[in-house]
Amino acid sequence: MDEAAAAEAVQLLDGEGEFGGEAAERFMAAAGVAGCGLSYAVVSIMGPQSSGKSTLLNQLFGTNFREMDAFRGRSQTTKGIWIARCVGVEPCTIVLDLEGTDGRERGEDDTAFEKQSALFALAISDIVLINMWCHDIGREQAANKPLLKTVFQVMMRLFSPRKTTLLFVIRDKTRTPLEHLEPVLREDIQKIWNSVAKPDAHKDTPISEFFNVQVTALPSFEEKEEQFREQVQQLRQRFSNSIAPGGLAGDRRGVVPASGFLFSSQQIWKVIRENKDLDLPAHKVMVATVRCDEIAHEKFSCLTSDAEWMDLENAVQSGPVPSFGKKLGYIVDVHMQEYDKEAIYFDEAVRTTKRQLLKSRVLNLVQPAFQKMLAHLRTRALEKYKTDLNLTSESGKGFAASVRETTESSLNEFNQGCADAVIKQADWDYSKILEKVRRDIEDHTLAIRESKLSELTNHAKEKLRKALSEPVESLFDAAGHTTWASIRNLFKRETEAILPEFRKNLSGFEMESTSSEQMVSNLRDYARSIVENKAKEEAGKVLMHMKERFTMVFSHDKDSIPRVWTGKEDVRAIAKDARSAALKLLSVMTAIRWDEKPDRIENILTSTLLDGSVTSKGTSASSDPLASTTWEEVSPKYTLITPSQCKSLWKQFKAETEFTITQAVSTQQAHKRGNGRLPPPWAMVAIAVLGFNEIMVLLRNPIYLFLLFVGYLLVKALAVQLDINREFQNGVVPGIISVTAKLVPTLQNILNKVAADQQQQGHHQEAAAESLERQQQPQQQQQQPPPLLLSPRSPMSELRRMHMPFSPVPLSPVRRAASPSPSSSSSSTVSSPRNSGEDQKPRQMVEPDNESNNAYSSIV
Repeated sequence: MDEAAAAEAVQLLDGEGEFGGEAAERFMAAAGVAGCGLSYAVVSIMGPQSSGKSTLLNQLFGTNFREMDAFRGRSQTTKGIWIARCVGVEPCTIVLDLEGTDGRERGEDDTAFEKQSALFALAISDIVLINMWCHDIGREQAANKPLLKTVFQVMMRLFSPRKTTLLFVIRDKTRTPLEHLEPVLREDIQKIWNSVAKPDAHKDTPISEFFNVQVTALPSFEEKEEQFREQVQQLRQRFSNSIAPGGLAGDRRGVVPASGFLFSSQQIWKVIRENKDLDLPAHKVMVATVRCDEIAHEKFSCLTSDAEWMDLENAVQSGPVPSFGKKLGYIVDVHMQEYDKEAIYFDEAVRTTKRQLLKSRVLNLVQPAFQKMLAHLRTRALEKYKTDLNLTSESGKGFAASVRETTESSLNEFNQGCADAVIKQADWDYSKILEKVRRDIEDHTLAIRESKLSELTNHAKEKLRKALSEPVESLFDAAGHTTWASIRNLFKRETEAILPEFRKNLSGFEMESTSSEQMVSNLRDYARSIVENKAKEEAGKVLMHMKERFTMVFSHDKDSIPRVWTGKEDVRAIAKDARSAALKLLSVMTAIRWDEKPDRIENILTSTLLDGSVTSKGTSASSDPLASTTWEEVSPKYTLITPSQCKSLWKQFKAETEFTITQAVSTQQAHKRGNGRLPPPWAMVAIAVLGFNEIMVLLRNPIYLFLLFVGYLLVKALAVQLDINREFQNGVVPGIISVTAKLVPTLQNILNKVAADQQQQGHHQEAAAESLERQQQPQQQQQQPPPLLLSPRSPMSELRRMHMPFSPVPLSPVRRAASPSPSSSSSSTVSSPRNSGEDQKPRQMVEPDNESNNAYSSIV
């Protein structure tokens, strides 16, 4: 602190009563008063104008208040109130120099400012010096009595005045001893006190309750300057430690902290100027409220700009911070302690209230960071739970045991993290976050549990599907009397191998017995559904299977060797056996048989279909066992093919296998004709004699024979392309007209295709020759065959195949549900691995003679 700057006097109130706020603030900052707390004292001086007040203060406290120049006459020197700090006096002492009373400048009636300034001095001062002349003591109308009366009158405006020390300084002391002057002065003071009108509450209150009256005397400054200075120094000693017990201001009350002194002074002066009753306790609370608000706001601003807090806040945004609660608590504690340090001297109730508000603001500021920390802890706890659960599950522990262990570990770590994040200044409750963590763990556990159960179930289903699907399909392919017994044995064997393992895996989940048994039951039902669905699938292809079974039995012998129809085979018996085998397969596929209860389905089908009663014209619907939609021994839900559907399937089956039988019969007849006797000799002689000339022409000119063959092929190709039979169905004349119109374009197309094939063949031959020359390998001369008019790939060869007559057997209508494959309902021969070769060959219908017709009719 600069002592010279501190002793420099500053005008606190000007002559017009305006408060010098900026100058006073600069003075408080330069004097360092704000940091003194309660360790400071305020001294003011009153007295008549030109009574030497400023001179006394300057000599007593080392200040530099303006003094009157006696050589220029007696006039007003101090206007308003001036303030300065004492030099070399502890504790910090502030001195107020008031404008003198009874001045001619303000006039006789203008005493308002005197009263206001006197009240202001009494309200803020701990010690009031009353400067008075010695020769005025004992006079009734002397200047001291109006001053004292003014002091006591304004004192009554203080609701609860602070106890102030009134130090009467008797100037220009005469020979009369002080011990004789003091009683007279005190008696006058008591009379003035008694004469002043007081409130009812203080009518009997002694002056000692409000004032501590002391008296001192000083010699004349002008006549006895050295003696004056010596006694002033002695008086100065009394101001050292003035606020200590026993000091001049040792029993003061209602002290405002130094940091609020300037604000308190300004507010008191404002109330005095407005001529209001001055309630000092309320004023004290008001000053404490304002100053504590300012201090709290300042500390809150310091916290918001605190680098350590901002670093901590930024760090917690990106992840959990170790020792978060310790760091945050330290930051909050530092700023709260600074508030306590500065606000400790203000009213306790106000200080505590404002501290709570500051604490609330601080906690509201830092709580989002705390919540963010809890969010990180929540996320970390859940991630730890997920990781630990995976590890414990992989170690072979049961799922329920793993969940209990990892849940406890994760929650313990979360609780420890929360306890570390909580600060001592707040009673933050993280139980809601803990419940959220529990719910997160429970939700994840439920999801993982469902996933693992679903994975376990799907794995078991996959094993059942692999164990049942293909074997059941193979059993249906080889359907026979023991098919369903084999399926039941297969189902029992596989389920007894897979379901116990599934039940054992479920034990690790510690499920209720009813739930686990329900899952096992559902898995068993799934296995049954695999068999049933496969049965339904194969039943949908029953017609194809029947034709395959028929073809296998009919076209192969007992050693599975393809038959050669030489004419010695009993086609009737073979066809009946093949149809019987197909009918047995149909009986197996008609229903699902989970029990061993026998049924009569095969017998009904055999007696009704194979014996021919289904085609009997005299059969009535009431006596037909297949005129129904259910089987007697089979439940409708296990029925795959109804009796009426069996009848329709059998009709279609017979229609689609007739061609195979007819082809076998035709093959036998052709074999017989091929192995028959030669024409009679007379016929051969007649042919040789009658055709001798033609034979010789052909032998001499073979080109005729070749041209005749080519003409035959061309005519056959035209007949096929023009579809002569279809054109003449509508009549001879329309047929001739249509054929004539198409003859020339069709002939041109055929010739163009033949030429294109010949050209393409020539290009292939040239390319082959060039390739051989490049390889430069010796080759053997090969005899080139004469060029063919028709290549193997020419359309003419296709036409030669197309001219062969083909008459497919008309198909009977059948339910689409029984034949999902288009090939099974649209082709006369089933597309299967066994007859794929037959499908690729062009079918040729051989017209049987009378003998073959009789044989075929006997088979059908």
